[in-house]
Amino acid sequence: MSKETIEKVVAAYFASMTAMNPEGWLENFAEDAVIYDPVGKPPIKAHEDVQKFFGLLFKFYDNLQISQDQVFIAGEGAAVKWTMRVIAKNGKNAVAEGISTFEINDSGKIKKMSSYWHEGEMIAQLK
Repeated sequence: MSKETIEKVVAAYFASMTAMNPEGWLENFAEDAVIYDPVGKPPIKAHEDVQKFFGLLFKFYDNLQISQDQVFIAGEGAAVKWTMRVIAKNGKNAVAEGISTFEINDSGKIKKMSSYWHEGEMIAQLK
């Protein structure tokens, strides 16, 4: 798989997250894709749980911006150091940083994503 293919799917993932676009987000995932976000929580299945996942985002956030600070491509995947900035429905702002790893299948779709970040610290900023 080419570096360009991996870069393209990872960039599309981040763009659809920032746009809070569930349909665009889902296009980046394989049918059997599993997401650990953050690692340590029970996994979600991208295609089965898309409405639940985005339902939570829409419930709590007015705005979500996530930038790709550094992207590292290796083999059939990537690791991305990112920064997320959110504005909650209550008007409060929060910032979180993390690293997500992406495993890409032969069709250029994400088959596994794992995100390493402290969700509780971000939630505490919004209270």
